[in-house]
Amino acid sequence: MSMKDPSHRVISLTRKREERDRTSSKTPPKIRGSNTRVIAITSGKGGVGKTSIVGNLGFGFTKLGKKVLILDADLGLGNLDVLLGLAPKYNLSHVISGKKKIDEILVEGPGKMKILPASSGIQELTHLTKDQKIMILKQLDPLIDSVDVLFIDTAAGISSNVMDFNATAQEVVVVVSPEPTSITDAYALMKVLSLRYSGKSCKLIVNMVSRPEEGREVFRQLQLVTDRFLDISVEYMGYILFDGKVTKGVKCQKIVSELYPDTPASRCFTDISRKIYHLSPLNLPKGNSNLFWRHLV
Repeated sequence: MSMKDPSHRVISLTRKREERDRTSSKTPPKIRGSNTRVIAITSGKGGVGKTSIVGNLGFGFTKLGKKVLILDADLGLGNLDVLLGLAPKYNLSHVISGKKKIDEILVEGPGKMKILPASSGIQELTHLTKDQKIMILKQLDPLIDSVDVLFIDTAAGISSNVMDFNATAQEVVVVVSPEPTSITDAYALMKVLSLRYSGKSCKLIVNMVSRPEEGREVFRQLQLVTDRFLDISVEYMGYILFDGKVTKGVKCQKIVSELYPDTPASRCFTDISRKIYHLSPLNLPKGNSNLFWRHLV
């Protein structure tokens, strides 16, 4: 009884492998799943009206016909839901604990914005581990394919939580007020973003100014020191006039753009929304993600 030559089988398997490799080499690389913009709104100092700005910019983008998702990334002291008059049953603490998936905690805000609410009063969430941050971002990435823009409302300061969410975004918008302490803290945030996270650019909004010239002066002061000491460019997005109607809106748990659309602050929000809308992000992630992962993985 004659035996088959075993080399015959080896040659056949080798040919099949070569054909498979040639086929895979012709497969185009996977591209980004969507053109979603990811914009982090952040501040060096608390109390500068950052969350109000996030809510009003999000509402402004809905008026431009865009689908908006807002992530409240102030994980220990989240209050975006309070500002918008929402009462979510679940929040990001339930996602981090594994009790819920991120798409299960979504709630709808004004203008049909989608909101991912944070928790309040849970100290452990102010210091997430690297694995916890990666878990949130992995669940978030496919979710944002269905929207045009994701706004990330970070906490104030320069903690790792804040800076990691800033570094994840395609664009970073720093909110500052005319107070000297706010200006100093905004510079500190830009310094960390530049030196520790390789940030090359950010945008600036000056809130609660008494007149337009005051906003431009704050920008001039910050630009002067960043140009001299940091390798980061700062682009001025505009100012928000101090307006008592903003406070009235907060008390009513309504954003001022919705409640008083013709008040001076609302017109400022409209102008800034349009300005950001018409700008393109300077850099985009490669591959199939809408987010930057390099600093975490």
